[in-house]
Amino acid sequence: MAGVLLSSLIWIVYAVVIAILLGVASIFIYIYKSPRESSRFVVFVCIITITSLLATVLLQPVDVALVSSTNSSKLGQRKSWASQEAVDNILTSLKAVYYLLYGLDTVLCLLVIPFAYFWYEEYDEVATQEGEQTPGKRIWAAFKYTIGFLVFAILLFLIGLFVPTSSGSERDLEYFRRLLMENHGERTLAFALGFLITIGTFLYVIYTSTGMALFHVSLIKTAPSILSPGMGSSASSRLEANRERQRQLDARCGGDPDQLSSKDRRELDVLVREERTLIRRQRLIEETEDARQTWFVRAWHKAGAALRPFKRISGVLLLLTTLVVWVSMLLTAIDKASNSVCKRSCGYILGHINLFNPANWAFVRAAKVFPVDYALFTFLVLLFFTGSVVGIAAVGIRVFWIKIFQIRKAHTSPQALLLATAMLTMITLALNYSIAMIVAPQYATFGPQTFCDKQPATSYLTAQPDCSHDKDLIKACSEIADNPAAKAICTPSVVSTFLNRVTLNFPFFGVVFFWAQFVFLGLYLVVAVIALVRTPKLNERQLDEDAEEAEEESLLATSARQVNRDWQAAGDESSGA
Repeated sequence: MAGVLLSSLIWIVYAVVIAILLGVASIFIYIYKSPRESSRFVVFVCIITITSLLATVLLQPVDVALVSSTNSSKLGQRKSWASQEAVDNILTSLKAVYYLLYGLDTVLCLLVIPFAYFWYEEYDEVATQEGEQTPGKRIWAAFKYTIGFLVFAILLFLIGLFVPTSSGSERDLEYFRRLLMENHGERTLAFALGFLITIGTFLYVIYTSTGMALFHVSLIKTAPSILSPGMGSSASSRLEANRERQRQLDARCGGDPDQLSSKDRRELDVLVREERTLIRRQRLIEETEDARQTWFVRAWHKAGAALRPFKRISGVLLLLTTLVVWVSMLLTAIDKASNSVCKRSCGYILGHINLFNPANWAFVRAAKVFPVDYALFTFLVLLFFTGSVVGIAAVGIRVFWIKIFQIRKAHTSPQALLLATAMLTMITLALNYSIAMIVAPQYATFGPQTFCDKQPATSYLTAQPDCSHDKDLIKACSEIADNPAAKAICTPSVVSTFLNRVTLNFPFFGVVFFWAQFVFLGLYLVVAVIALVRTPKLNERQLDEDAEEAEEESLLATSARQVNRDWQAAGDESSGA
């Protein structure tokens, strides 16, 4: 009864977190989507996908809490209610939820997002108004383009079904032998997940490392605003100097540009383009200043000014937190490289922790009081997720060096939102591996579980050893502990078992996952040092793009009003006639 109540409480906390995640995903999408170009279907797909992928990662603390609830860490024994049947029921329920979420992530990433992308691309406003494009035709056109992704997904699962796995003949460890004994369905899912994590790992290394380095630095060192002192006067003085130089050239040629030399004509053309840009910039600054006169905007800016010191303090705290995580990842990576039981042949699986890991230690301690570890874990996941978003916004969606889409607040097109969501899905799958296997491996595998390292009077199947009077014999659980008590009492989490199965059956994936962590750590360090040393500047190019876009919107609005007036006038004349 106690086990059922505890399990129910843990699942209730998870349900509450899912509801919060839904709100976080919605806020993220509505902050970045463009009001001019928007699609409810695209927004819905993005929100559901982000919620699903965050729910997948944040199932880890639930996994750890449920398997740890069967163990009394103070006594090193299983609790009285935790029979093998009860433990198996917990593991079965967790596996069902994991398979559901992993399957949903795969379907959303490989099928639903491509369909939504092509569905939006197929929209033709003129053809729709004239009745040439019906919803059925639009859906069929999008589905035809999505068939390629469907074929790819089927091939991916077929390859996972028939590809040979590592035999494990060189490893005589019971834990690893158990990981190799799974059915073909689990092996197929393991291969598909390993492939997606591999793609996500490359994105994780580039975008997440960059974004995490820039995120806390942006809180500490803020770039100047469009309304910063001197911005308006600088634009005015540059505009005045520009017009003065144009007057000089105009006087030189008597108003006929053809009389100028080729060099002067090129200069005049540059001055004319620069004048248009400066006029747009000046108009944008004036409009922003006018908008600032409203009470809400004034209150918002005053609140931001009042909270600026706290913003910098939070930036410093985030920097320190990230450094602790960085050091923890480095220590675990060194530990794996030095002490992995089978190195590259099993994807650098680590038997037990040999080097002190501060993040792992903090999570194991916090796991003794649920949901403290859940709160810390959620904070860590959102930190990595925010870093990924910042990285995608800073680097942009690129094919090699060519920028395809840009992610900006209130300026992101539906196509860019879908692609960014697909990238975040694969990045989060890679993050799932990094947190479980690199940041806090002991926590993600066994949590605070312990076992009593004492020989019982009878078999472990009938009696458990008692260490209540000798606390020194209580030891933390480990994957390859040879003590029979550890095998009988310790229950590994479902996520660690599944990820270890991926790297053990397909060592190539494990090798890529492992060495990518060193690249991640190195790239983060380089970007963080450069961002801390460099003085932030206003992005004038982005400012000019915003000014040009604002001018286009103003012209479109003016044209629409004129068309409406003409249409109404024509209607009045027709009715009068």
